[in-house]
Amino acid sequence: MSEKSNLPALRKQVTELVLAGSLGHAEQAFADAADQHGDLAVVEVLQDLPPQVTALHMAGFDGGKMSLATLLVPPKAWADSLAFFAATWPDDLIEDDPERIAESLFAHVHGVVFANDDEDRRNALLAEASATDWGSTVFAILFSMAPKEILEVAGEIISKGPYLTGQTSSDNDVVPLAVALAQASEDGWDRALFELFPEFRHSADLADAEFSDDPDEEPKHLQRSTKELLYRLRKQVPSTRSAPKPGARRSMGTNIFS
Repeated sequence: MSEKSNLPALRKQVTELVLAGSLGHAEQAFADAADQHGDLAVVEVLQDLPPQVTALHMAGFDGGKMSLATLLVPPKAWADSLAFFAATWPDDLIEDDPERIAESLFAHVHGVVFANDDEDRRNALLAEASATDWGSTVFAILFSMAPKEILEVAGEIISKGPYLTGQTSSDNDVVPLAVALAQASEDGWDRALFELFPEFRHSADLADAEFSDDPDEEPKHLQRSTKELLYRLRKQVPSTRSAPKPGARRSMGTNIFS
């Protein structure tokens, strides 16, 4: 039997295993396919899996539990799967511990984006994911964990443009991801930024924005909370009867890296 004729059977097997909750067995099926037919077979199956199945499978893995799917998922397939991640979150967890969900989501995104040193793949993953409405919300959720640091990155982008170094006053793990997004997709960076800070409509507006060191002081500008953004993502989960489509949000970029 040829490799090509094996793929539909593998796709069906993985789908059934994931829907049954047997993520370990699904991962083993990927590993066996890679051993027999090479990584490309896994890539092709991941490319054709329904995005909600990919989301269910990959939600079980994070930066601490690497998988072949993490390493090989095509950028478009990963971007589409992000639309369904919020469907796996219990309502009470969003309400009671939004930071825990955000940290888990960060571990997943960071694990996929920085799974290897292939800069072209990293840029493609970030560009595809941030080109969707739900992707913008996902990045805003991650950035909401460190809004002060994100404003510092935004300020550095405005002042340094293509000479951006990512140096801030914090070593927060979200900073390298923010810098990588800004370098991979100017439009994607802006969309995520304005999803977190909806009052801003232009990157330059952020130049004078500051955060007070007093945690009890009211912020001077509107910032969506992690919980609010999690609920926004939940509302963006597509019906499984229709394929998710990239959003049509217009660009508000300023050509920062030209």
